[in-house]
Amino acid sequence: MTIESLAAQDLLATVQDIKSAGFRLGQICATMQSPAENKVIEILYTFEKDNSLINYKTLINAGSPEIQSITSIYPYAFIYENEMHDLFGIIFKNLAPDYGGNFYKTAKQTPWNPHLENGGAR
Repeated sequence: MTIESLAAQDLLATVQDIKSAGFRLGQICATMQSPAENKVIEILYTFEKDNSLINYKTLINAGSPEIQSITSIYPYAFIYENEMHDLFGIIFKNLAPDYGGNFYKTAKQTPWNPHLENGGAR
């Protein structure tokens, strides 16, 4: 298994190519890159076809965490993207459906994003 770096501006074109090649979206996850002082969020996209995985890692700035949604290509990505919005404060442009930060109910908004003001509150 390999993880390839992918620039955020190349995300949609790459994902469209992957889908055209017959891959399904396996998962998307986010984490704060270590050390947290870098203020970088790592997003990992995993695609599967015939028991073969392709992984793409995209880095975004935690201070202005914005990236294009892939729901126009894989509609069910809305689950992953809304979750990452709620937990990390990532803004997905053109996300559909967009739960507006209310996909999950948590005691603290964006609990895994310590870089937002007011302890994570939006």
